[in-house]
Amino acid sequence: MFEELKQLLQIVFRALLSNKTRSFLTMLGIVIGVGAVVLIMSLGAGAQSLILGQLDSFGTDLVGILPGASDEKGPPASVFGIVPTSLKQSDIEALKDKSNVPNLKYIVSYYDINLPVSWKDNNYDTTIKGTSGDFLEVENTEVVKGRFFSSSEMSSALKLAVIGQTVVDEVFIQSNPIGQRMKIDNQTVEVIGVLEEKGKAGFSDPNDQILVPLEFAQKILAGVNYLSSAFVRVDQTNNIDYAISDIKMTLRERHDVNNPEEDDFSVRAFKDALELVTTITNSIKYFLAAMAALSLIVGGVGIMNIMLVSVTERTREIGLRKAIGAKNNHIRLQFLFESIVLTLIGGIIGLLIGIFFAWLVSVVVQSLGYDWAFVISFSSFAIAIGLSTVIGVIFGFYPANRASKLDPIEALRYE
Repeated sequence: MFEELKQLLQIVFRALLSNKTRSFLTMLGIVIGVGAVVLIMSLGAGAQSLILGQLDSFGTDLVGILPGASDEKGPPASVFGIVPTSLKQSDIEALKDKSNVPNLKYIVSYYDINLPVSWKDNNYDTTIKGTSGDFLEVENTEVVKGRFFSSSEMSSALKLAVIGQTVVDEVFIQSNPIGQRMKIDNQTVEVIGVLEEKGKAGFSDPNDQILVPLEFAQKILAGVNYLSSAFVRVDQTNNIDYAISDIKMTLRERHDVNNPEEDDFSVRAFKDALELVTTITNSIKYFLAAMAALSLIVGGVGIMNIMLVSVTERTREIGLRKAIGAKNNHIRLQFLFESIVLTLIGGIIGLLIGIFFAWLVSVVVQSLGYDWAFVISFSSFAIAIGLSTVIGVIFGFYPANRASKLDPIEALRYE
């Protein structure tokens, strides 16, 4: 058995090597198809790790509060361009009361606005975050230069700012920003601190922000009295559901909402966001991989076409082999093995090319400051070996079967 298999492989490789260019062009479709699938799955896994890593860095004990109603499993209202005004700072003060939300440990509120900033001749557009509450504790960050707002400063409309590292690089460049006065829109503010640098996530940069006292952002910069969002850190992860229930109950009482379906706010746990994002990114990843796998069908058709040409060209060879005792099964296996070997080699080459480009992308993205993981899963190897073999069998069977049924006498007469 082993000796027959060895002889069969020798015949197969001799046939493939006799026309190297055609063999290479034949397997090229498989190379591209497998390479694309491996690359897309790796990029999908890398993007997923980037997004989930950023969400997970906030912790599973975090709860987000947003103005405006939304479906529990859908996006917030702000995604659709709506600007809800239902969440106020007075609501946040009520949530701080332990009798309302006993499991609340820290809470911070925000009002976000995009405005131009300038210092000397340098101009820059960034996000201004008016903030009040336990920012450092909720965001798990610290000030690396200067200081943060005091409690009295944060509850005032003082023109002070704490900035991210990207703002330092873009606006102040080589200068020490502490004590400098810069303009936000037409207001002059003093920089008192710089936040520690964090890794980038997706298309957002957590270092590209300027923090100012909440009242300054609301009353002076924007002229509003509502919040963009608030975040709560719970005392224990196990108490998140209790905290969410207490937050909803408190806000409903304050907003005179009797029916939960009429809520004018949204309360989400970050652990739920992790599960939702995981489901969405997995669906996108496998959908794109399936689309890329369609190219394997094109490659398989190419394999079948060339194998049919090969059968025609080698008709006399088939007749001669049958004349000296080769059975139909031997001929069928010979051409089927040729098809499988072609697709298998193409799959392995595609796997290596896909891995190389996935690694190259990870290096480039990491050099841009993003926390991108280079991930090659076992399924990538299964696709390269298994799917390539299946394609070889499916698209090689018809030519192989056709070759096995040739009449030896007619085949020997073929010119």
